[in-house]
Amino acid sequence: MLVRPTTTALLPVVLATALGGLALPEPALAATGPALAVDTTAARHQISPYVYGMNFADEALARDLRLPVHRYGGNATTRYNFRADTTNRASDWFFENIPNDNPNPDDLPEGSESDRFVQQNKATGAATVMTMPMLGWIAKDRSRACGFSVAKYGPQQSTDTWAPDCGNGVKPDGSPVTGNDPEDTSVAVGPEYATDFVNHLKGQFGAAADGGVQFYNLDNEPDLWHATHRDVRPTGLGYDELRDRTYEYAAAIKAADPGAKTLGPVGWGLNSIIFSGLDQDTCSRTGCWSNPPDKAAHGGQDLGPWYLDRMREYEQQHGTRILDYFDVHLYPQQSGVLGEAAGDAATQALRLRSTRQLWDPTYVDESWINSPVRFIPRMRELVDQHYPGTKIAMTEYNWGGFGSLNGALAHADVLGIFGREGLDLATLWTAPTADQPVANAFRIYRNYDGQGGAFGETSVQATSADQGKLAVYAAERSADKALTLVVVNKTGDDLTSPIALTGASASTAQVYRYSGADLTGVVREADLPVSASGLTTTFPANSITHLVLPRDTTPGDTQAPTAPGKPTAGTITGDSVALTWTPSTDDTAVTGYDVHRVDATGTVKVGSATGTTYTVTGLTPDTPYTFVVTARDAAGNVSAASPGLTVRTAPTAPTVGCTVGYTANSWPGGFTATVTVKNTGTTAIDGWKLAFDFPTAGQKVAQGWSATWKQNGTSVTADSMSWNGKLTPGASTSIGFNGTWSGTNPAPTSFTLNGQRCG
Repeated sequence: MLVRPTTTALLPVVLATALGGLALPEPALAATGPALAVDTTAARHQISPYVYGMNFADEALARDLRLPVHRYGGNATTRYNFRADTTNRASDWFFENIPNDNPNPDDLPEGSESDRFVQQNKATGAATVMTMPMLGWIAKDRSRACGFSVAKYGPQQSTDTWAPDCGNGVKPDGSPVTGNDPEDTSVAVGPEYATDFVNHLKGQFGAAADGGVQFYNLDNEPDLWHATHRDVRPTGLGYDELRDRTYEYAAAIKAADPGAKTLGPVGWGLNSIIFSGLDQDTCSRTGCWSNPPDKAAHGGQDLGPWYLDRMREYEQQHGTRILDYFDVHLYPQQSGVLGEAAGDAATQALRLRSTRQLWDPTYVDESWINSPVRFIPRMRELVDQHYPGTKIAMTEYNWGGFGSLNGALAHADVLGIFGREGLDLATLWTAPTADQPVANAFRIYRNYDGQGGAFGETSVQATSADQGKLAVYAAERSADKALTLVVVNKTGDDLTSPIALTGASASTAQVYRYSGADLTGVVREADLPVSASGLTTTFPANSITHLVLPRDTTPGDTQAPTAPGKPTAGTITGDSVALTWTPSTDDTAVTGYDVHRVDATGTVKVGSATGTTYTVTGLTPDTPYTFVVTARDAAGNVSAASPGLTVRTAPTAPTVGCTVGYTANSWPGGFTATVTVKNTGTTAIDGWKLAFDFPTAGQKVAQGWSATWKQNGTSVTADSMSWNGKLTPGASTSIGFNGTWSGTNPAPTSFTLNGQRCG
C-alpha cells in the first residue's frame, strides 16, 4: 500500500529541492530514557485528597483546582483577633497591628476576614484549616500600632516607609531593643480565647461534623516565637511550656467542637523535630547545639518524639485525643531553591534534586543539614512509635520558582511524592496566581482537562530506573477504574522510555501535557496505543505528562474473576510461610494469582503464582502477618481479595542482652543524668526495671522523667512507663533524672535490667 506522507514529512524534500538538492540534517532523535513500570496489584493505598491543599488561594483558582483543603495561617495569624479582625504582622512587617480591610467593621465579629475565608471554602467545597492563636497575646484592637515605636524606644536600623514611627526592633548598633511593652500592640488572652473563637465559628458555619471548620492549627511555628514575635515573646518556648499550652488550647478546641481535628506542633522545619524553641534561641546565640540545655533536661530526647509521647499520655489519662495530626513545615534549605525566580541552571538542577529529601534515605541534603532528611518516612516512623493513629501533615511547604517551568516540575514531583509516600495533609505556602506555571502543576493532578479530570485516589506501584531523570507516579481512579500516570521529565532532553504494565487493561492512553511548548496551560495531545504489556513513548524535555488509561470495556473483557478461597498455612518457619488456597470458581479465565501482605498502611504484593500455592519469604521471626490472595485474568481484571489469613512466624531461640549508657552533666552540688537502655538481645523486652548503685552516699536522685525512679540508700531503681516499656531487639529508650551530690560524683559502673547484668 502506498501511504502518503504528511505535509510535515514532505517538508525536508520540498526544502531540499528548493535549496538545490542540498542534504538537510535529520531531526534529532530522542535519547533513550529510563524504563518505567507500573503494577496496579502492588503497593495499593489511598491517597489523601488533602495533600493538594494551599494557603490563601483566590476563589477562582480554588474552584478551578477543586481545592480540597485551604489554610488560614502564617505568622500574622499567631496574634489574630477575630473580634477586631486585626492581625499583628510580627517580624514580617515591623511588628505592626494592621486591621484587615472590612466593609462593615461595625458588624464584627460577623464578617471578619476569617469568616469570609470559611465562606469561600464552603462555596468552593474546600475544608478549612484555621490557625488558633496560642501565644497568649492577640492584637488589642483595630487601631494601627507597632511593637517598637521609634518615638518611645529610640532610633532603629529600619523603619516602615509608610509608618516611620514603626521600627524593626534593632538599634543602629545591631543590638535588639529590649524592655518594650507588649501592651503597645497586644492584649493577653488564655485558652478561653480558643473557646470563644471556636464557638463563634460554630455559630456561623456549624460544627465540624456539620460542615463547619474541620481543622485547627495549634498556632504557627511556636518554636520561632522568640524571633517572629519577640516584641511580646523575647524568649524561646521550651518543652514543658509547649506541652502545657497544647494541653490547654487543644483541650479547649475539643471541648467546644469534639469533631474538629487539631494539628501540632506546627514547627518551622526539621529543627522543630529535634530542638525546642528555647534551645533554638539559646544555641543560636551560644553555639550549644551539641548539648542543648532544654533537651538535656528532658532526657536528651528530641522534641518531636517527646511531644508525641506527652500527647499520648494525655489521651491515656483523660480519654480524649487532643492531637490528630503531627504537623511540621518544610522549606528546602538548599541555596536558591526557595526563591521566586527559577535561578541559574545549577539552581534549577538543585531544585529538582532537592525533592528527594522528602523520601530518599540515600539523598544527603545539599545544605547546612548535610545529612539524609527523608522527611515523610521520618514523620511516619515517629508517630507510629510514639503516638500510633496520629496522621502527618505539612501545612507549609514551598519549592520556589512559581513563575517558571522549573518550579512547576518540582511541585509536580512533590505532589506525586506526597501521594506515594502517604502524607495525610499538605498546604502550599502560599497559593500561586492562576496563570503561574506552578498552578498548572496542580492542574495536572486536579483538573488536567478543564472538566474536573483528576489523578486517581488509590496509589499503585510505579517505578523508574532513574527517578532523577523521569519520575513516575500512578494511581487508579475509583469512578471509572482508569489508570492514571504522571511522568515528570526533569532533564533537558527528550526521553523515549518503555512503560511496562501489570494488572492493567487498556487499548489507548490519553495524553495531557504541560511543557515549554505552551506555558499557558495543560495541552491535550494525540492518544497513544497500548498493548497487553504496556507502551513506549517520548517525554519531551522539561515536561509533565499525565497519561490516562481508560479501562478496556470490550464486551466479555470487563468481568473480574471471583475471589479465591481463604489461604491456609503449611510449613511455617521464622522467616517464611507456605500458603495454599482454593482457586477462583472461573479458574479457566484466570492467568495468575497475586499474594498480598496486609498492614495498617494498605496492601503490599509479595509475590505471584500461576498455581494455587506460594511461599512467602523474608519475614521477621515471631511476628504476625495477614495475607490475602487476588486472581487476575488476561484482560487485567482483578478479583476481590480472598478472606485474610493471619499467621505468626516461628520464634527464634531467644537471647537476652542489654547495654546501659550513663552520662552526667555536673555543676557544684547538682547534676543531670541521662541514661540510655538498649535491648541487645533477640527477643522483645515487655516491661523493664533498671537497677544500679551510686558509688558514694552523697549522690541522690531528686526528680526523674520517663521512668518511675526510687532510691534506697545508694541503690536506685527505674521502672518503665506504659509508653516505653516494650523494647524490641535493637531498640533503645532514654530516661533521666536531676540529682544532687556532695563529695564526689562518679558514674555508676554496674547496671542490671530485669535482674540481668547489662554490658
